[in-house]
Amino acid sequence: MLGHLLPYADIVFNHRQVSTLLEEVPRLPAGVLTDEFAREVIELGQAVLDGPGLYLWSLGD
Repeated sequence: MLGHLLPYADIVFNHRQVSTLLEEVPRLPAGVLTDEFAREVIELGQAVLDGPGLYLWSLGD
């Protein structure tokens, strides 16, 4: 799912995609993501999974 993040485009992940994203983050090799970014993705993703009908949006530059 991280391969779908584009710096200049808006991306929306649904509930199922967020689940996949959260499975990917811990398996990434060291240095692919900063610790701060990984924590943020996990925190926001968990908020999506905990709420009804929520989406995770990534807004491009």
